Amino acid sequence: MSNSIKTINPTNGETLETYALMSSAEAKQVVDACYEAFLDWRLESLESRAKTVKAIGQALQKHKDELADLMVKEMGKLPSQARQEVDLCTGICDYTAEHGPKKLADEERQPGNGERGFVTYSPMGVIYGIQPWNFPAYQVVRYSIANIMAGNGVLLKHAENVTGSGLLLEKIYREAGLPENVFRTLVISHDVSDEVIAHSAVRGVTLTGSDGAGRKVAGKAAEYLKKTVLELGSNDAYLVLDDADMDVAIDTCVQGRVYNGGQTCVAAKRFVVTEKNYETFKKRYVERMQSLKAGDPTQEDSDLGPMARVDLRDGLHDQVEESVRKGAKILCGGEKPSGKGAFYPVTVLDNVTPGQPAYDDELFGPVAALIRAKDDEDAMRIANDSRYGLGGGIISKDVKRATELASKYFDTGMVFINGFGVATPEMPFGGVKNSGYGREHGGFGMHEFVNAKSVIVVQE
Repeated sequence: MSNSIKTINPTNGETLETYALMSSAEAKQVVDACYEAFLDWRLESLESRAKTVKAIGQALQKHKDELADLMVKEMGKLPSQARQEVDLCTGICDYTAEHGPKKLADEERQPGNGERGFVTYSPMGVIYGIQPWNFPAYQVVRYSIANIMAGNGVLLKHAENVTGSGLLLEKIYREAGLPENVFRTLVISHDVSDEVIAHSAVRGVTLTGSDGAGRKVAGKAAEYLKKTVLELGSNDAYLVLDDADMDVAIDTCVQGRVYNGGQTCVAAKRFVVTEKNYETFKKRYVERMQSLKAGDPTQEDSDLGPMARVDLRDGLHDQVEESVRKGAKILCGGEKPSGKGAFYPVTVLDNVTPGQPAYDDELFGPVAALIRAKDDEDAMRIANDSRYGLGGGIISKDVKRATELASKYFDTGMVFINGFGVATPEMPFGGVKNSGYGREHGGFGMHEFVNAKSVIVVQE
């Protein structure tokens, strides 16, 4: 097994950097150092921690161009979307700094077995995050800033192909004034990662990735009775109901499928359209999707960049081919390009039915699955006919009814109405079923890895 990893530019296949993997002993030293730093950091006041978190957001803006440029090179996203990602990260820092002290403040209670009491949210220790490549900055900021605010030490194992982004974020956090070793990036193998999970100083593990990876990581953490938060894959359904505005439907469903090259957990993936609108939607949707060009993300005429890696592109193409073998029909795209890079054309599949990867699984790339529903009720049934439950959408002119469907019937963690969205600092982010458990954002992430400790004064 190699003791180094290489990052590859998916636009041209060229090697960007080579990084030496840490040995087991080196990784253990980092974990120990993070724990020692935590022992001091946990004693910082909430206001002091908030000030540092705010400074991290400012430092991210200072390094915005550098970080965005690296993300474009490492995983192929459009420069405009890379800059948007850094802005979202700063927004998370600002929200956390503003609301963190209140969310984590002691809560007075009146216990029946004492004169007074309070609940205090004590930091737990070192929190280990295993993160994917599709949002190289955001995925890290999402869990790390909440836990830094909570007073924990934080470790990161980033996806290999965005190793540079992980190391740059560590540098930015440190430059912003975060004490040394409170946040560290580990460049390690999967075997060493298992040893990190087992380390006594590591008190919680959070992973964003596939449901298969979630099972492995949660199983390993469970061996040591450690809490996990999992944000896993999905095949989010967007429902185009009988009364949908077709302009809104087309705009939403195109953006929802190709944003970030279609490589988003909470992307629109299955498009469940009622019989009344199906043929009109299909014609207009294919026309729009056909017009989009996958190319060098740094060129202005590119609507989306390459996929992040060649192996991911090839795996997506295998899913398309298997879906076609099982009855799906390609309306546009579907041909794997030759030549350099990890490019895949924008693709639309029709006749998508249960048993096909396009219906059952997650297609992590610019491939849309069209599914015909009899009526609105059938559309909701199809949406929930999934092992996943991260996000979803409803397109309808009757917003009151759509919100009722979203709140009472849609079995997912997030629902967008008459538009596509990803994450926002103010609202909880996470899923149900095979899309995982636990919540981030909206103040919820700050409570995932703290000890809600009861302190009761029996008598004064």
